[in-house]
Amino acid sequence: MGSLILCHRQKAKQPYEIARVHVRVYTIEELCYYICNNLYLIDYTLMNRRLCRWFETELGLLELAKKLREALDENCSLEQFVMMILKESCIYLPADLNRIQGILEHLQSQKEVERAKHKADSLWEGGEYEASILVYQTIVDGEWDDSLDKSFYGKVYACLGAAYGRLFLYKEAIRMYEEACRLCEEPEFLKAYLYCCKRGRSEAEYVKMLSGNPAFLSLDSVLKEELKQISVESEPVCTQEQLTLWKKDYKKVDNHSEAC
Repeated sequence: MGSLILCHRQKAKQPYEIARVHVRVYTIEELCYYICNNLYLIDYTLMNRRLCRWFETELGLLELAKKLREALDENCSLEQFVMMILKESCIYLPADLNRIQGILEHLQSQKEVERAKHKADSLWEGGEYEASILVYQTIVDGEWDDSLDKSFYGKVYACLGAAYGRLFLYKEAIRMYEEACRLCEEPEFLKAYLYCCKRGRSEAEYVKMLSGNPAFLSLDSVLKEELKQISVESEPVCTQEQLTLWKKDYKKVDNHSEAC
């Protein structure tokens, strides 16, 4: 597939809104672009009759709408539903379609909690930290799958810690990393935990924590060197707009944490 996508189909007057992520699309090409860049996030917000009506009324894709409805009536898989849409767009080469189908088949073979983690990871990577926290939290708060190694849940806790850390909620991040380190002996988790303690606790508390702990003292030295290197190599750039967005996200998650 080339880097330029021309939209030859009809453009909708009323967009289709993918409710959970508040994304609006006006053409089938835009929808396909979203699908292919967010395969781990595809769920009931796309696989429904509302989308069929949108194809029919807004884009005039009557045959596609009919096929999708019939597929839903036959309890088709998510993979089948998505592939029908992608093929209709005519913007993907066979090799692209095979690759996408392979990813979808892999997702279908995974356990529900593994798919949930992939969704949360995708949200995190897209900078949607608040949304990723909610998904990660449902994993650790739900019934744990005994067939999965405990390290899986340790990694989920570490992801929660990283998400809270990105929102400067260091006390929450500390709690998450404590659980991660309890379940998983990963040096990087311990270093991240120490960093959050450095940011989220008073200097006296932090010094007391380091006292008499050779492992912590060693990691603290590494952290100091890494932070010094970062400060030398880059200057943080923060616009007023970015600062406002961070404050908004911080308040939302802080309120959610208090409610829990």
